[in-house]
Amino acid sequence: MSEYLKKAIKTPESDETEVQEIVNTILKEVQENGEDSYLRHYGAKFKNWSGKLILTTEEIEERGATLPEQIKEDLKFAYEQVYGFAKKQRQSLLEFETEITPGMTLGQRLIPCNTAGCYIPGGRFAHAASAIMSIATARAAGVPFVVAVSPSHDGKTINPAILYAASLCKPDIFMMMGGAHAIAAMAYGHFTGKPADVIVGPGNSFVAEAKRILFGQIGIDVFAGPTESLVIADHTADPYIVAIDLMSQAEHGYDSPVWLVTDSKKLGETVISLMPKVIADLPNPEVAETAWQDYGEVILCSDRQEMAEVNDEYAAEHVQVIAEDLDWWLANLKNYGSLFLGEECTVPHGDKTSGTNHILPTKKAGRYSGGLSVGKFIKTVTYQKLTKEANRKIGAVTSRISRIEGMEGHARAADVRLRKYFPDEKWDFEVYEQKLN
Repeated sequence: MSEYLKKAIKTPESDETEVQEIVNTILKEVQENGEDSYLRHYGAKFKNWSGKLILTTEEIEERGATLPEQIKEDLKFAYEQVYGFAKKQRQSLLEFETEITPGMTLGQRLIPCNTAGCYIPGGRFAHAASAIMSIATARAAGVPFVVAVSPSHDGKTINPAILYAASLCKPDIFMMMGGAHAIAAMAYGHFTGKPADVIVGPGNSFVAEAKRILFGQIGIDVFAGPTESLVIADHTADPYIVAIDLMSQAEHGYDSPVWLVTDSKKLGETVISLMPKVIADLPNPEVAETAWQDYGEVILCSDRQEMAEVNDEYAAEHVQVIAEDLDWWLANLKNYGSLFLGEECTVPHGDKTSGTNHILPTKKAGRYSGGLSVGKFIKTVTYQKLTKEANRKIGAVTSRISRIEGMEGHARAADVRLRKYFPDEKWDFEVYEQKLN
């Protein structure tokens, strides 16, 4: 039976009611006033605002070119990893055509959505990696028109790292917008004339709420919450590395939970003693300190089977395994957003450069959903073709099942074809005949 060596004193919940009211007000105002609402909003937000919302390709490249060459090379490497992995994902999705019953052809097509919207956060951190994760994945999926948005802090430009990352991925439109206004602009097609079919990318609670409200009108990647990270570690793990990895994810936000699941009481207690020290060593420790204090947990389990069960209950966004027999964990863990196997593989590798996507499910959505992939931008649609001869079987079965269900109209749609294609054959249409006569 598992026990807590450290238990969270809070749950990662924001004031959802207040956020919902604010976002609903913004969306209503945008719907009523159209593009003028953005001009008023950003005009009030930025002093001496020029009215510019869309950056040209030349402006993006010029601003991005100010980065040091090493940073450019690093972002190129990250782009090649993410885009390369996404292309392999696309290649793994197959169109096919099959004939299960003679004369009955069934098929599957993969059709990219027409327009994708990519939100790139620009708050406390310059999320250059997020630009790559969203835009490059949409491009790998074959989306013909991609809109990217990111907030400006001065109304004039955006962080050069974000712009350089965007220039590698080549969105069709790049807008300086943030928050719920940016989500609305992409959803309604303001300033582009192309409403987004799918909107992806991480963001604050207002961004997440706007996506939630608009879901159905648009597709979205995931219902996002605070970043989560769970480390599974056995007695072979280095407690200092475990503590560093927990700290690295706690710095995401004040409400970012980090969890350690272990079968070693010694390891768990050592990590608890190390956490204040590794956090205090950060340049700005306040965020990670609050997250660990309020949301951090250490769960002691009896064996690896119980550890796996706890993991699947938490269904964390990121799950890192530092334990023996990694193949066992790969085979037995079921619920997670992305899995990091072995001490050599830390979550920040996936966040920035390894190639798997860092836009992942939170709030236990890992029970039923994975993270962002090319599949989020692609519709899997089906088609069918029948020969006249195939109607002999499928038409008769369809007719009988329809009548069992009480759907006479469905049955007659099958009957009429049987009568036309096989006029000399006798069919059991007693219900049909009675109604006609």
